Amino acid sequence: MPRKDRLHRSELAVPATNERALAKAPTLGADVVFLDLEDAVAPEEKDRARELAISALLELDWSACSVSVRINGLDTPWCYRDVVEVMERAGDRLDLLLVPKVGSPSDVAFVATLCAQIERARGIPPVGLSALIETAAGMANVEAIAAACPDRLEALVFGVADYAASVGARTTNIGGANPDYGVLTDPDAERRRAFHWGDPWHHALSRMVAAARACGLRPIDGPFGDVGDPDGYRAAARRAAALGCEGKWAIHPSQVPLANEVFSPTEAEVERARRIVAAMEAAAREGRGAVSLDGRLIDAASIRMAENVLAKAERIRAREGG
Repeated sequence: MPRKDRLHRSELAVPATNERALAKAPTLGADVVFLDLEDAVAPEEKDRARELAISALLELDWSACSVSVRINGLDTPWCYRDVVEVMERAGDRLDLLLVPKVGSPSDVAFVATLCAQIERARGIPPVGLSALIETAAGMANVEAIAAACPDRLEALVFGVADYAASVGARTTNIGGANPDYGVLTDPDAERRRAFHWGDPWHHALSRMVAAARACGLRPIDGPFGDVGDPDGYRAAARRAAALGCEGKWAIHPSQVPLANEVFSPTEAEVERARRIVAAMEAAAREGRGAVSLDGRLIDAASIRMAENVLAKAERIRAREGG
């Protein structure tokens, strides 16, 4: 079985043709690094990118993070070669394959079948899959996709850029807000009206999160295009975290610490989680199913949330050697 219990606060995208970036990638603090064979690589460079990705998997030390490869789409002539070459030659060094533009459960099943056959033939451990939900078809089928391969699929990722193109959305920045997407308040007593921006990706991301959680998968938010706007990145990451996402892509190393910060529980959250667990344990000993803490009711749902916070904090401490 794939190792599903992994940190996924930050997922750093690295073009496989950028040899300098490949060499640095394992040391940049990302929880997951994905070597990109798809959008970041020109058609004439696809074969070279695949060879460089395989060399990086075999030669670099990936012990400080999980490592993934984004293969080319199933509708391209490179997809099957990506899976076969990467898995046969470096599958034992790989944690995940990232499958782009997943539109139906059969897309996941195809890649999973190839992986299973190669794993058996080569005697290598199972590799997990992440599915990119970045088309109208993928979002329309997201619940079925999430349930497609329970023994291998680990995460769903919202690919906002391709999704915007697929649905014909008007966007001014990958993963950012659009000043045209908002609501105008009714006039006040002096006939003044306020305009409040909204998040045009709220519904799509919320739907993907619900589908992922229903099937025990990790929901991950995709890219934020303006690498020179850390405040904008933080805001987008916080929106995703508020909806239930476990992490976000970083398309530049400078975004990695921002994602790690946003998707890590704070000291105050960890301390409150400990107090909730302690209070509920005391209540259980007294035969009560709920208890008041700091003037608020806590119950079984509260303890589940608290246990999730403590488990994540423990994984972070283990990874950082604390």
